[in-house]
This record gives sequence, C-alpha cells and structure tokens, in this order.
Amino acid sequence: MKQTLKKAVVTLFVTATSCINAQTAGQYMDKISKEFSKIAEETWDYTRAVAHNKKARQIENRRRDMINANRNGLNRIKNMPPFENDASYRDSTARYLELSYLVLTNDFSKIVDMEEIAEQSYDAMEAYMNAQEKANDRLEQAFDIASNAQKQFALSHNITLTENKSETDEKLDKASEVFKFYNKVYLIFFKPYKQELYFLEAQQKGDINAMKQNQEALNTLAKKAKEDLKVLTPYKNNTTLKNSCTKVMDFYIMESETKMGQLIDFYLKKEKFEKLKAAMDKKGKNPSQQDVNEFNTAVNEYNKAANDVNNVNNDLNKKRSEAIDNWNEAVSKFLDRNVSRKK
Repeated sequence: MKQTLKKAVVTLFVTATSCINAQTAGQYMDKISKEFSKIAEETWDYTRAVAHNKKARQIENRRRDMINANRNGLNRIKNMPPFENDASYRDSTARYLELSYLVLTNDFSKIVDMEEIAEQSYDAMEAYMNAQEKANDRLEQAFDIASNAQKQFALSHNITLTENKSETDEKLDKASEVFKFYNKVYLIFFKPYKQELYFLEAQQKGDINAMKQNQEALNTLAKKAKEDLKVLTPYKNNTTLKNSCTKVMDFYIMESETKMGQLIDFYLKKEKFEKLKAAMDKKGKNPSQQDVNEFNTAVNEYNKAANDVNNVNNDLNKKRSEAIDNWNEAVSKFLDRNVSRKK
C-alpha cells in the first residue's frame, strides 16, 4: 500500500516578442514559474520517499516540507503586484496554491490517519485509495484553472509559451502513472489476501462453519483475481508485478481446493473426539464395550489427523511465505525500477 501525490506542475519557458512590455511580462511569469519549481522539488522528495518502502507516518517531515514550500510560494505570489493592473494570473495561481495547501493540510492529513486502519478490510483499503485519488483530482482541477489563466495572460501580453516539462515534472508524472498501476494490482491482490486471513482467524478459533465459508470465498475471489489480472494492461510491458500477484492467487486456489478441506476435517474429528470424551467422562468407570470401541476409534482418528494437520500447516506456511515474499520483492523492484531514488 502506497500513498502518493500527483502534482501538476509544468515549467513554462517564455519566448518574448520585441516589445519591452512583453519582456517585462515574461519576467513576471518566470517569477511565478520559479515558485512552482520549488514546490515541485519538495513534492518529488515526498513522492520518492513514499515509493521506497516508507510509511506515511515515517515521512511526515517530508510532507511538512512540501506544505511549507507551498505556503511560502503562496505568500510570495500573493504579495506580488498585479502586472499593469492585470491581477488575473497572479490571483488564479494563488487560488490554486490555496486549494493545494488545504488539500495537503486537511485531505492528506486524513489520508495519513486512514492508512492506520486501511489494512483492516478491503472496503477500508479501497476507501483509503479513493481518498488519495479524490485529493489528487482536486489538485489537478485547480491547476487547470491556473494554467488557463496563465495562457490567457501570455496571449494578452504577446508572449509565446513553449511547454517543456522539467526533469522533476517528468519524474512526478511517471511516478503518478506507476502508482496508479500499482494500486490497481494491489487492490486485486488485497481482497483474496484478506480473505485468507479471515480463514486463518477462524481456524485459530476452531470455528468450523466460518472456516468453510471463508474457504469457499477465498477460492472464488482468488479465481476472479486471476481473471482480473489477465485483462489488466501491464505498465510499459513489465509483467513482473502481475506475474507475482498471479502466483499468490495460484497459492490461494491450491490452498482452498486441496488443503483447507484437510484442515476442516481435522477440526471435525477434534470436535467428535471432544464430545465422545465428555460422554465417556460422564459414564465413569463402567462404559460399554461399544462406547470404548467408538472412543478408541475417535482417539486414533484424532491422533492421525493431528499429525496430518501439522504437516499441512507446515507446508502451507512455507509456501505462503514464499508467495508473499516473492510478491513483496516484486513490488520493491517494480517501484525501484520505475520511481527514481534521486532528487
């Protein structure tokens, strides 16, 4: 699970016409553009920290740096005078930064809190990721307004704009695409992953009905996940993440179809043994031969099942660990390969 921030910041190189006013207007625009560049750099520091296995709580200082850069840029732009009584570009840019500041301080603060409970259920995880998308969408919508005002200002003052993204902007755009793909795969992974945990919790409690229900649900969800992965377009033809997730689903399908039934059978035998033992204890020292035979049979079945279930659990624990470790390694490699660690 990763939290990231899409920041639509574009560096605009200004080509001025021969008149003096256009040159001054270009310098005015360049001053605002430099403020955006500072914010983009802090945003990239935050994004790359998130990408490389750090919890949101652990990078709270990075988020504060990003907020401070936004606030400082906002204050400097708001204090700029209008250009020839035209304040439209300055004010629309300030409104964007004001909204950006609110999103960073309010929306993302809530998202950090949501991360604490996201692992509790699929619905909580989905809500957590949706909150990130909505916060990012608000930022991008506000930026569109500022961008349109910039273009109108340039047109009004005879300035030709050439859009040329900086290296930081390019890395932010790429990171946004990477996280978008990763989140899709992660949600596919997470639902069966959580369902297996429900089965293991039921097993720990010896709840046979819950074990049966979660066995069936896991099998259904793992098969659906495989189908969803098949139609998911890989990021730049890199199938590593998809393949690793598919292997986890293969494990869940194998587990639910061939192993969980054996685990449930053990608990059925255990339940039968405990009932017969309780009945034998009530009969005291004079049980019938039939009772003795039935009880001895239950003891033998239970002892064999206990030995078998230990082998099954050991086998599953080993294979589960291999599948999840492989998945985690694939996630790390995918992010390391596609989201730079460099500033």
